[in-house]
Amino acid sequence: MRKALCIAALVAFLLPAVASAKTFKDVPVVDSNCSARVINSPDTHTRACALRCADSGFGIVTADHKFLKFDDAGNKEIVSQLKSSSKKDHLRVNVTGDVQGDTLNVKSVTLL
Repeated sequence: MRKALCIAALVAFLLPAVASAKTFKDVPVVDSNCSARVINSPDTHTRACALRCADSGFGIVTADHKFLKFDDAGNKEIVSQLKSSSKKDHLRVNVTGDVQGDTLNVKSVTLL
């Protein structure tokens, strides 16, 4: 009985972590500084502005117009990809990660 209870408790703790892993496809990426200003039209946000504001961090705008900020690893990766890109605006990504509150702990991110 005690063993079954321990297993049930372990599953209860692990289930939220597994359930929070998400993949977002073809979603806008913007810097944190400009996120509130461009939340309703994120595709107009320029690469030049994003790189100027890179120190504020980055995140995605979800379909329901919420901003999920990237963790440090995700920020480093997207800055690298933005620097090597020639896109001017309409900055979109495919990203996978664990959602914790308003933060996306990025496992992979690809600038489209």
